[in-house]
Amino acid sequence: MSYISTYLQDLIPVAFELETAEEFQTIGTGPAQFRVTLKKKLSKRDLLRSTSLALGEAYMHGDVEVNRDLYEVLDLFLGEMEHFKRSPRALHSLLHTSMSQKHQKEEVTSHYDIGNDFYELWLDETMSYSCGYFKHEQDTLFEAQVGKVDHILEKLKLKEGMTLLDIGCGWGFLLKRAAAHYKVKGVGITLSEEQYRKFSEEIREYHLEDRLEVRLMDYRELEKSGLSFDRVVSVGMMEHVGRGNYAAFLEQVQSVLKPGGLFLLHYISAQKEHPGDPWIRKYIFPGGVIPSLREIVALMPEYDFYTLDVESLRRHYTKTLLCWRDNFREKRAVIVEKHGEEFTRMWELYLAACAATFHRGIIDVHQILMSKGVNNELPMTRTV
Repeated sequence: MSYISTYLQDLIPVAFELETAEEFQTIGTGPAQFRVTLKKKLSKRDLLRSTSLALGEAYMHGDVEVNRDLYEVLDLFLGEMEHFKRSPRALHSLLHTSMSQKHQKEEVTSHYDIGNDFYELWLDETMSYSCGYFKHEQDTLFEAQVGKVDHILEKLKLKEGMTLLDIGCGWGFLLKRAAAHYKVKGVGITLSEEQYRKFSEEIREYHLEDRLEVRLMDYRELEKSGLSFDRVVSVGMMEHVGRGNYAAFLEQVQSVLKPGGLFLLHYISAQKEHPGDPWIRKYIFPGGVIPSLREIVALMPEYDFYTLDVESLRRHYTKTLLCWRDNFREKRAVIVEKHGEEFTRMWELYLAACAATFHRGIIDVHQILMSKGVNNELPMTRTV
């Protein structure tokens, strides 16, 4: 048996067929669940340096194919991630990048500034690029994204005339809905010029200048901004802050939140602290790190934040990602024409792999609702 056969056998806990130019064999016991076709021999050195990077690149290049739905294969495969090889020394420059303001802006824009037209192809009408909230089994992606925003806004207990800051506001749907339904005044900050441009255009188009504003701004500039808010929200941005900057992030939020004000932090989380997946770090989210739940909660008291509510939306994100993947596949030909086959395979792998990692509980997504200091004015029950 070749080293590739031995290596894959150790990683995949179910029987499968392996086809290479030299051999065809069934690995494992019982009926084969899928077939892996290797069109090019994988480097043993690369596999030992990083399993996920070697296999991810092989899939991107078309050197690996499977004859079953990619999500289903990855759902079986990623349950064994603890057996993946990783060389900390060889991956040091990839996993430990600069956390400077300039460098982190470059990392964020590399992902979010691919182009609004790209994201419009497969996101829903709200242009929400974060976990939806499926109240009902039959909810569409659009209904789930509206449901997620409404779920957040309800937790924030907004009242007319309040001020709301959205850190990492994306294309602005949350702020637009808050302004329309609660008549609040909002400010969104983002590092993405594409998101800033589109949100700015919509503020003017819908004559919301008296209620909403969007700024190209780093969270580290908040304390010096002179701004002050009744409520702060951040959805899917904490993952870009970087381990080592979490305290600074909370300090900046604390500096602009009024006493008794509420902060809702929605972010992808992990059970334990981890430097990140090498393939994701190289190709999808440069510099991205997933905080554990405990390291964020442990920091909160240092900045006078009181924990009010913690909720997991893990299974909602699995469903959201599978919806995005369906939309992506419907537009595959258009994406290939504009971005190429390798880029398209990279994103297909990313969406399927993320859906599998959420389903397997390798990563989670949490909403933490907190108050700055004690707030005795809120309802005493979770739903009112």
